[in-house]
Amino acid sequence: MTAPTTPAYSLVDHHGRPATEQTYRGRYQLVFFGFTHCRAVCPRALKRLSSTVDSLGGLADTVTPLYITVDPERDTPEVMKEFLRDYPAFTGLTGPPEAIDEAKKAFRVFARRKDDPEDPDGYAVPHTAITYLVSPEGKYVAHFPDSLSDEELRTRLRAELS
Repeated sequence: MTAPTTPAYSLVDHHGRPATEQTYRGRYQLVFFGFTHCRAVCPRALKRLSSTVDSLGGLADTVTPLYITVDPERDTPEVMKEFLRDYPAFTGLTGPPEAIDEAKKAFRVFARRKDDPEDPDGYAVPHTAITYLVSPEGKYVAHFPDSLSDEELRTRLRAELS
């Protein structure tokens, strides 16, 4: 996978405040893309990432976990805020579709709306299930595929942060 050197975005956090990659300078950014109506992958990933960050001890203070929506039509700041109550370490980021498209492009994330008769709104948004680590200086450091075991994720993340 070819990763971005300096991923950039201009979005809004789940409190309605503007947020860019500059907002989190000085801390690592642990970035996962998803959507609040996801039935399996996103809740599992956020639970796993929350547990991983909790396991870091003092290193957790150097990390800002971010959840960037791939479904800006439904994922308003208010919806993101409610959804993230179960994942309090995460800051949710959303914005207009054009801004989300730019963020996806910056991180080289695939996501495309697809009909889904099981969803109340009639669609889902399949997407890349990779977690990205961005340095305190805003540079791409590493990515962690969803297929990693919990132990391998903890080990690799801890190594990158140390």
